[in-house]
Amino acid sequence: MTQYLWKRPDWTHFRWKNEDILFALGECRLLQGKLLSKVTDLGFLHENQAQLEILTGETLKTALIEGESLNAQTVRSSVARKLGLLSAGLRVDHYIDGLVSILLDATKNHDEPLTQKRLFGWQAALFPTGYSGIHKIRVGKWRGDKPMRVVSGPVGHENIHFEAPPSERIPVEIGWFLEWWKVSRGNLEGLLRAAIAQFWFVTIHPFEDGNGRIARALTDMALSQDDRQSIRYYSLSSQIMAERNAYYNVLEYCQKHDGDITEWLNWFLGCFCRAIKSSEEMLATVLNKASFWKSHSNFSLTERQRKVINRLLDAGKGGFTGGLTTKKYVSLAKVSRATAFREIEHLMKLGILKQNPGRGRNVSYDLNW
Repeated sequence: MTQYLWKRPDWTHFRWKNEDILFALGECRLLQGKLLSKVTDLGFLHENQAQLEILTGETLKTALIEGESLNAQTVRSSVARKLGLLSAGLRVDHYIDGLVSILLDATKNHDEPLTQKRLFGWQAALFPTGYSGIHKIRVGKWRGDKPMRVVSGPVGHENIHFEAPPSERIPVEIGWFLEWWKVSRGNLEGLLRAAIAQFWFVTIHPFEDGNGRIARALTDMALSQDDRQSIRYYSLSSQIMAERNAYYNVLEYCQKHDGDITEWLNWFLGCFCRAIKSSEEMLATVLNKASFWKSHSNFSLTERQRKVINRLLDAGKGGFTGGLTTKKYVSLAKVSRATAFREIEHLMKLGILKQNPGRGRNVSYDLNW
């Protein structure tokens, strides 16, 4: 019979080999510092745009890990609405709104106490109808007496990857977890604390559904407490999704091991580093836009000109197909052809626009990148 970690009397006294994780930990802190230095001067508007990009990806991926495929436009609209930005006007999806609310609450309100009531609220927000798919589940309360197992394979030949502690142990186990959460802050290296929090919570598996999503929200909360940032500039869930098989494998290995979680910590730290590296691509447009407006902050431009420039910035270098033509300017800015000519000329004199090769009807413009 499998000796799961939680069956050991001292299972929460996690052990690891410091010498095996120090290099990865140092690399994480270096990359984290570089990223934070890049986004320091984003400003309020660009911070919200950065959060829109990251949180949209985070919501999509954290749901996908649990087998839920969400509509990207609906997610983006929900995130924009929660951030107070202009939304796409799509219908409200209460499941998506619930997941976005949890992720935002975990980061924006990271200094608020973590309590049983708050965990119940998060889980209830994930399942506003009381159903997971077509199955009625316990919402806002711990799971019932039925064994909680992670199983694969056909009926009769199942492979049990994990079995959670029995339901009668949950109140005590969660009590220990919440006490540790409180006393470990400031007394344990922050990234390790985030990794342990996720591992510990998924081991208890206190709910009938939503455990993985809540565990990753707790990880984001721990990371926000560590770097004192209410905005995440990288998506750990997106990276976990990209490495989903390795994620499940290392969890299973440590759940069936002897309490040494070095393998889990090493994998988590490596995933954290890769998440930050991946974020550079996700944030490139926002960072480029912020840098552009910072260097052109002294120029007097009309709202129409700003709108057109932002469209070019959003498209990225060479991404505005066919370049900016007078006809496209007229369409974007809703002005006459004469006004479009005049405003394009003004932007060229300021050095903001440059003319692409070509003459006559082929004349087009691009940002002076």
